[in-house]
Amino acid sequence: MISFDTHPDRYNHWRLSFDGPVATLTLDVAEDKGLVPGYKLKLNSYDLGVDIELHDALNRIRFEHPEVKAVVLTSGKSRMFCSGANIYMLGTSSHAWKVNFCKFTNETRNGIEDSSADSGLRFLAALNGTTAGGGYELALACDEIALVDDRSSTVSLPEVPLLGVLPGTGGLTRLIDKRKVRRDLADVFCTTAEGVRAERAREWKLVDHSWKPQQFAEAVKARALELAAKSDRPGGAGVKLDDLGANRLIGVNIDKAARTATLTVKGPDAIKPERSADWYPLRLARELDRAILDLRHNHLDVGLWLLKTQGGIDAVLQMDEILESNKSDWFVRETLGYLRRTLSRLDVSSRSMFAVIEPGSCFAGTLMELALAADRSYMLDAENGPQIALSRLNMGTYPMANGLSRIENRFCGDVPDVPTGKAIGAKQASELGLVTAAPDDIDWEDEVRIAIEERVSLSPDALTGMEASLRFAGPETMLTRVFGRLTAWQNWIFIRPNAIGEQGALKVYGTGAKPKFNWERV
Repeated sequence: MISFDTHPDRYNHWRLSFDGPVATLTLDVAEDKGLVPGYKLKLNSYDLGVDIELHDALNRIRFEHPEVKAVVLTSGKSRMFCSGANIYMLGTSSHAWKVNFCKFTNETRNGIEDSSADSGLRFLAALNGTTAGGGYELALACDEIALVDDRSSTVSLPEVPLLGVLPGTGGLTRLIDKRKVRRDLADVFCTTAEGVRAERAREWKLVDHSWKPQQFAEAVKARALELAAKSDRPGGAGVKLDDLGANRLIGVNIDKAARTATLTVKGPDAIKPERSADWYPLRLARELDRAILDLRHNHLDVGLWLLKTQGGIDAVLQMDEILESNKSDWFVRETLGYLRRTLSRLDVSSRSMFAVIEPGSCFAGTLMELALAADRSYMLDAENGPQIALSRLNMGTYPMANGLSRIENRFCGDVPDVPTGKAIGAKQASELGLVTAAPDDIDWEDEVRIAIEERVSLSPDALTGMEASLRFAGPETMLTRVFGRLTAWQNWIFIRPNAIGEQGALKVYGTGAKPKFNWERV
């Protein structure tokens, strides 16, 4: 079982240090501390365990250190920033492991960009040595990239020429969508295994700065302070992210025989603004985040998640009013960011999701996002039956990867006139299109049961492709392209013999043998 709970005291691969408004995350991977046996993490390469620590460290910077305005990512190894995902780990891992690994690392990098866009944090990648593959993709997630000009260090995306696969965490897309690298130069770069050194990398827009070794440390520090000066982070006392311990808000019940998991979210009691790791909205984000990741990585055959809530809708709407009226406060802003990133994990999870809206449910405001994220929603239409409600937070506070709110996405941008702050019964919810079906109490149990049984009988592969195609309406963005390509191309390429066959590139890497390819284009 993979655990996503960690703490700086237990890090094996990252060092976190602080100097006024600048935090430094130093990657110094322990070779013998891979998450699972069978490989060594040489050359500052990484596996899932390295990224679990990075995810934790970023959250601690966000919440525990509001004085931090800029973050420098660098390496503790001489002449080597990061060689990317560990090839031997990829070569020996199952297909599902590889895809889940790529998805989690992608989300962690997306979270860096999210914090830059919405939380005032600025990120500088200080590449003090050779940077390849996923190491360069980590740098691409930062606001700026600096590469040491020592005549040997390079940046590269060598997956195509060396491994027969693609960069797994958005590298190709970010080159042209984010850094605006010319297409022909990007083509040369992505097929040049040895990479590009500092001067040319700067000319091609692959990096922003290059400094000589003797100037590098001071130049990085000076630039980090300049980036920090652009931040609106306020300083002051932070909020310690204590260990979560057992769930208090999220119940997870797994039915292995039925291949379903029921996630039941306990709604809030009356809340007030406070700065605490146990504040309901923050604890909700952390518990839900952990539950999603646990189900993704540790329960691969559980293909349908049933989303439920318990509580009063008035309390949820009150919580949303507090979040809305205090969103300029740094702590509330960070909490909303955590909720936004966690809800986004639902959208890109390769699982079917049905919302089940029963008596005692509290699908309102922020918790209504769960129902809007679901592939279908069933609401009981009965006397004294459940109600739902929308709040102002549903109108854009938690955008999806396509930039739309889930209510906009649901209606493909053509949102009907829906009330906010008011309870909506099943009949009205059905008429407004806010739920998929509203069976009466005679048909309720059978209709929901049949829908569940039908869903879990379908091909998981076909459902993954279908859901990825249907969940994002409207415009394509950099993030929808990254996730779409991860789901389709990388998923397919990772199981082709050219990559993982007995003489495939991933299998023979490091042996001295050349891969043997099937040359047919299909």
